[in-house]
Amino acid sequence: MDAVRILKNGGSNYVRLRVWTAGEYTVDNAIALAKRAKALGMGILLDPHYSDTWADPAHQSIPNSWPTNLSGLNTQIYTYTKNLVSAFASARVPVDIIQIGNEIRTGLLWPVGKAPAWSAISQLLNSGANGAKDGNPSSPPKIMVHLDNGWNWSQQQYFWDNVQVQGALTLDKVDYMGVSYYPFYDTAATLSSFRTSLTNMANRYKRPIVVAETNWPASTCTKAVSETSIPLTAAGQTQWIREVAKVVCGLPNGLGKGIFYWEPTWVTK
Repeated sequence: MDAVRILKNGGSNYVRLRVWTAGEYTVDNAIALAKRAKALGMGILLDPHYSDTWADPAHQSIPNSWPTNLSGLNTQIYTYTKNLVSAFASARVPVDIIQIGNEIRTGLLWPVGKAPAWSAISQLLNSGANGAKDGNPSSPPKIMVHLDNGWNWSQQQYFWDNVQVQGALTLDKVDYMGVSYYPFYDTAATLSSFRTSLTNMANRYKRPIVVAETNWPASTCTKAVSETSIPLTAAGQTQWIREVAKVVCGLPNGLGKGIFYWEPTWVTK
């Protein structure tokens, strides 16, 4: 059966689609997937990496064809994001939510937007968000800002307290705070620390929160996991998601809004 239909039948109501500025994850590829998802009544979270390849906390390279100064990058990220959202709207698969970058706790479009260059980071995020809104003015997408290490409150606070710059990105322009939460990069990434971090975020910033990435190993893992009581099995994956859901659903004022599993179709044969 089609993988997207399997997910839909299992209760999923959104898909998250990555786009690179070059390479295999093209706009056309994402639109084709979006059509399959929309046909089943699913929402679209678009994840542009603003890079020719993977973007994450250790890699946020400016695309080869983009400018390398702040003024030029502000114009480029605005125009690129506007055109991206417009392309989806023209294909009749409008974007519901868009991330302005992928796991950008350490900034984006390095070195110009590398932390602690907070003014530059805030400007770039604001330019991208404005482009997204202008790409489909009749039905603009919601804006997400997505960081890694959602379990680490001090890192979340450091970013959010500094990235808000008057005249650039301010908290009222952020519709969703997105986080990644993985249990095998740091044994301190416990469910308890995750609950504390997200609860503090909800109380301090009062913005809706989404777990944009999480997963649990199905069989083996080369790293130590943070919750040793959960087995490395398919049943353990179910248990993990239920525990993560308990945290998200239990956030103050109903601010926990959802979970995306990374990557549900990435199955080894």
